[in-house]
Amino acid sequence: MLVKLFVQNYALIKELDVELENGLTIITGETGAGKSILLGALSLILGTRADSSVLLDKNEKCIVEGTFRIEEYELNEFFISNELDYEAVTILRREINPAGNHGLLSMILLLL
Repeated sequence: MLVKLFVQNYALIKELDVELENGLTIITGETGAGKSILLGALSLILGTRADSSVLLDKNEKCIVEGTFRIEEYELNEFFISNELDYEAVTILRREINPAGNHGLLSMILLLL
């Protein structure tokens, strides 16, 4: 379950830090309010292809970081088979570099 989303320098977002509670979270707003931008940022840490056109400030990198509570998803075997240390709270971070070498940094897995 996603428990926190941090977005910096993505599309129209200079910086955003959202903590999500247990249960259903609904994001609402008028047309153009930014709902799709939040989903686009979330899709980056899940592996969507990106380029420097997503940068708000073309001189700074974009950072999208999601904190997930994963204990209920039985991912121990996945972590073991990929030689990763399993933790119940895991952070996925994606950086998009203005120089275009974001592929080197994509999908950094951080374990708390």
